[in-house]
Amino acid sequence: MRAVVQRVDGASVVVDGETTGEIIGHGLCVLVGVTHDDTPEKAAQLARKLWSVRILPGEKSCSDLDAPLLVISQFTLYGDARKGRRPTWNAAAPGDVAEPLVDEVVARLRELGAHVETGRFGAAMKVSLTNDGPFTVIVEV
Repeated sequence: MRAVVQRVDGASVVVDGETTGEIIGHGLCVLVGVTHDDTPEKAAQLARKLWSVRILPGEKSCSDLDAPLLVISQFTLYGDARKGRRPTWNAAAPGDVAEPLVDEVVARLRELGAHVETGRFGAAMKVSLTNDGPFTVIVEV
């Protein structure tokens, strides 16, 4: 699994004019991509990492500050544009594999005590955020 993690001061996602997820104040906006060999165990590992990574102000984590997370599925994280002019998506898991694993990340975060907002899997989403820093890291498990 691959995640692009952005430290934010507010973020939201809108689908068909409806806000499906929003966090206010300091937190993380997390784009999650799934590849073919990912498992529920990797989803749990990613959730633990997201909850505990110390990238919020003062070198704190979401668990330290009870900060919210906005988690959004993002198959394009496994796009490959090294050859030609059009990316390939061969490394991205199909929706029937990826959706339950993204849901597992969210469920595990909630089990850890996190407040988690989400987008809508497979939808055309409009994501807005204020990147705080800016601060963006890639996390792979």
